Amino acid sequence: MMKETTLAQSVRLICSAGALGASLLAAPAFAQTAEAPMQRVEVTGSAIKRIDAETAVPVTVMKMADLKAEGISTVEQVLATVSSMQASQGTSQVVGLSTGGASFADMRGLGQNKTLVLLNGRRLANNAFDSSAPDLNMIPFAAIERVEVLRDGASSLYGSDAVGGVINFITRRDFTGGIVTVGGDSPQHPGGQSVNSSIGYGFGDVDKDGFNFYAMGDFQKQRSIGGTERPFNRRYAGGLSSSTFPANYYQDGDAGNPAAPNCTSAPNLVPDGTGCKMTTSSFVDYVPRSERATGLLKGTLALPNGHELSLEYLHSRSKVESQIAPVPYGGLIMNRTLANGAVNPYYPTNPNIPLDPNFGAGDLPEGALPGYINVMWRDLPNGVRADENINRQQRFVAQLSGNIAGWDYRTGLTWGENRVKVNLRGYSDGDMITKGVLDGIVNPFGDQSAAGMDLLMAAALDGNIQNAKGTSKTWDINASRELGDWAGAGRNAALAIGGQASHEKFYSAANTEYAEKVVASTGIDPNTLNQGSRTVYAAFAELNVPLLQTLDVTAAIRYDKYSDFGNSTNPKFSFRWQPAQSVMVRGSYSTGFRAPSLYEINAANTYTNTSTQSDPINCPGGVPVPGKGSATNCNVQFQKLLGGNSSLNPEESKNATLGIVFEGVKNLTLSADVWAVELDHQIGNLAEDDVFADPAKYASLYNRNAGGNLSIDGSQCPNPSTCGYVDLRTRNLGSIKTNGIDLGAQYRLRTAGFGTYNFSMNSTWVHSYKYQNSEGGEWNQKVNNYSGTGPMFRWQNTANLRWSDKQFGAGVTAKYKSGYLDSDGTNEVASYTTFDSYVSWTQPKGFALTFGVRNMFDRTPPLSYQDTTFQAGYDPRFTDTIGRTYYARASYSF
Repeated sequence: MMKETTLAQSVRLICSAGALGASLLAAPAFAQTAEAPMQRVEVTGSAIKRIDAETAVPVTVMKMADLKAEGISTVEQVLATVSSMQASQGTSQVVGLSTGGASFADMRGLGQNKTLVLLNGRRLANNAFDSSAPDLNMIPFAAIERVEVLRDGASSLYGSDAVGGVINFITRRDFTGGIVTVGGDSPQHPGGQSVNSSIGYGFGDVDKDGFNFYAMGDFQKQRSIGGTERPFNRRYAGGLSSSTFPANYYQDGDAGNPAAPNCTSAPNLVPDGTGCKMTTSSFVDYVPRSERATGLLKGTLALPNGHELSLEYLHSRSKVESQIAPVPYGGLIMNRTLANGAVNPYYPTNPNIPLDPNFGAGDLPEGALPGYINVMWRDLPNGVRADENINRQQRFVAQLSGNIAGWDYRTGLTWGENRVKVNLRGYSDGDMITKGVLDGIVNPFGDQSAAGMDLLMAAALDGNIQNAKGTSKTWDINASRELGDWAGAGRNAALAIGGQASHEKFYSAANTEYAEKVVASTGIDPNTLNQGSRTVYAAFAELNVPLLQTLDVTAAIRYDKYSDFGNSTNPKFSFRWQPAQSVMVRGSYSTGFRAPSLYEINAANTYTNTSTQSDPINCPGGVPVPGKGSATNCNVQFQKLLGGNSSLNPEESKNATLGIVFEGVKNLTLSADVWAVELDHQIGNLAEDDVFADPAKYASLYNRNAGGNLSIDGSQCPNPSTCGYVDLRTRNLGSIKTNGIDLGAQYRLRTAGFGTYNFSMNSTWVHSYKYQNSEGGEWNQKVNNYSGTGPMFRWQNTANLRWSDKQFGAGVTAKYKSGYLDSDGTNEVASYTTFDSYVSWTQPKGFALTFGVRNMFDRTPPLSYQDTTFQAGYDPRFTDTIGRTYYARASYSF
C-alpha cells in the first residue's frame, strides 16, 4: 500500500511550491483601496448585486489575459490549472469510447454532471449524446474575459447540477476596435502540431453612443499523435485482444493459432498458451485530430431611463477524429467441408490444438457443419477503424436589464441547441465477412487470394452511425435591491428574488441500416433510440442581512418543480465575519440536488463490449474450470448491457465550507477553505472491475446464455439463447463522502528598476473520498488509490510566478499531482510535475509577441496499467501526452 502524505509533509510541499510562485487565482481581496470606487456587481454564487470583495463563498477568478500569455489556447487547458478539478473525460477519451469528442468539467471528482457550467450566468445546452453536461469545446475561447469558479454547492441559486460547484465563463460586456491573433504549437516529438487564430472587431460606446456591437471568432486545429509516435504503449502489452491476425481458432477449449507458440511471425502478437493475443494499443491515437471554430456576436443598446437591451448569438463547431485497431470478428464459423462438398482450402491442416472432425454434430449454429471451428479474426486488410465526431452548438440570448423602483433587474430568453453526428471509416459489412469465411473465400490465417481481397474490399463500409440533438428553451428573471439598515450595522440589508421556466428535450438514434452491418465491431444496437423531454419551473430568493459592522449573514432558498420526477427545495446559509481589517472568516451550509438527466432516464438498452476481463465463474484467476475453454472465457471482451432507468431517484447533497482570508501584510493575500460534500443516491454505472472482482455480491447482474457463458461478440445479442451479458444499466448506487482543504496565496512585489513580480498559488488537499456501489453498501476509498473508474489525488497544486516591466513580461507555472496506487493494486503511479514558461513583448502601438515552452523538462507520464481508456501504458486524463512543446503567439490591436 502507498504511504499517505502527512499533513506536515503536505504543508511543506505547498510552501516549497509557493516559493516558486503560485497559481492563477487567490481569494478575492476584501480590503478596499482608494485606487478606484468599488462598483456593485453580480458575482457567481449570489444573485444580489454587491461589491465583489464581499462574497461569503469561495470564488476563484481567472483572467484570460494572464492565461493566454501562458500559451493556453483551449477551455480544457484553462480548467486543468484549477486544483479543485478532477479530470474525468477529456477530448482524447473519444478514442474507442464513443464520447462524441466531448470534454467536461468535474469539480471535487463528483462527476461531470454535478458541475454546473454557465456562459454569462446562463446555462448552455447539454451535450446531445448523453445530456449530462455542456461540452467545453463549445465555449467561445477568444471572447472570454474571465472565468469565475465557485468552489461550493449552489443549488439554492442555480438548481440542478450545481452540486460540486459552478464554472461561469464570462465574455466581454462590450468591445471596441479590432484585434487579430495567430499562433502555433510545435512539439519536440512527432505529431501533435497545432495552429490557432482569432479575430475580433467592435464599435460603439454604450455610455457615449448608446450602443455597442462586436463579433469574436476563433479557430483551432491540432494534428493527431498516433500510436507509434510515443513509446508509452510499449511499456507492456496493452489492449490485448483475442481477435488476431492470423486468427485464433477453437472448438470447445483452448485456442490455437498458426503463429503459436512463439507468435512472432506476425506483428503485434504475444504468446497466450496455445494461441496468441494481439496488442492493439499501437493502432490507438494518443491524441485525436481536432478542429474547433467558434463565433460570438453581441449587440448592446442603451434604452431610455437606464435600461439596456442586449442580444447575443453563439455558434460553435467541433470536429474530432480518432482511430483504433482494425475491425475484430469474434464469432466467425469456418467449416472443414464447404456446402458444395469441397474441402475448405483455409481450414488448418496442421493445427496446434486437437480438432474433432465431428465437433458439434447434432447441435450446430446456423451455417455450421460437423467439424467446424470458431474463428476470432481481425480485418487488417481494411486498415484501422476511424470515427469522425461533429459537434455543433448554437445559442441565442435576448436580455433586458435596468432598474425599476429601486430594483436592479435582469430578464432574458435563451434558446440553445446541440447536435452531434458520428461517422465511421474502416469498418466492414459483418454479414459479408461472415459469409466469406463460411464459403471459404476469405482466409483468416494468411494472405488473401484475389477473390478474397475483392470480397474484403467490397465489404469495406464507411457511413453514419449515430445522430443526436438536444434543445433547451428558458425564460428567467431576477431582481435585487437594498432594504435598509435593519440591525444598525452601518450597512443595508439586500434581497434578491427570481424565477425560471425551461423546457428541454433530446433525441439520439442509431442509423439502423448502417448499424446493422457493423454491429459486431461497434457494439451499437441498430435499434438504439433515446429520446425524452421535460419542463422545469423554479423560484428562488436570497436575503443578506448585516447583523454587526463586522458580521453579515445570508440565507437563500430555491424551489424546483420537474414535470418528470417531482420537486425539490434547497436552502443555503452563509456568513461573513471580518473581526479586523486584515482578517475575514467565511462559511456556508447548503443542500443540493441533481435531477436524473433525460439520457439517464430514457436511454435505450444497448449492448457493447467490456474491457478485457476473465469470467470470474468460468475462468477464476485466469484459469478455466473443467469444461470451459480459455478462448471464450479468459482475458477477453464480453458483452455488457447499458441503458436508462425510468425509476431513478434524484441525487441529493449536503455541502459545507469554513474558510479564512488573511491580508496582514501589504500586497499579500492568504486563504484556506475547509470543505465537505456528502452525496446520496448517486446515479451511475457500476465499474466493470468491481463487478468482475466480486461475482457473488453482483451475481444478479450476470445473465448467462444457454451454455452458461458470457458472449464475446456483439452479433450474439440480444438473442436470449446466445446472448450472455453483464447488466450495467444506470442505477442509484449509494453515497459519496469527501472533504478537504483549498489553499490559496497571492503576493505582489513592486521593485524600483526591476519590475513587478506576482506570485500566486492554488492548491487542494483531499483528506477523504469514499463511495458506495449500492445503498448501504461497503465504503470504497479513492484518495491516492485507483478505485472504480480512477483515483482521487491527495494533492493538486498550481503555482505561478509572473514578472512584468514596461513592455516586457515573463512567467513560469508549475503543476503538481500526487501519486497513487494503480488499478492493478501493486504499481505505485509516481507523482507528476510539469513546468511551463513564457516571455512576452507588448509594443505600445498594439503589437504583441509571446514565446513559450510547455512541459519544459519533457516530463513523460508515469506508468499506469489502467484500462478505463483505450490508451495504454499511462493515464491520458491526468498527464501530458504531447511532451515538451514550443509555442508562439502574435497579436495586433487596432
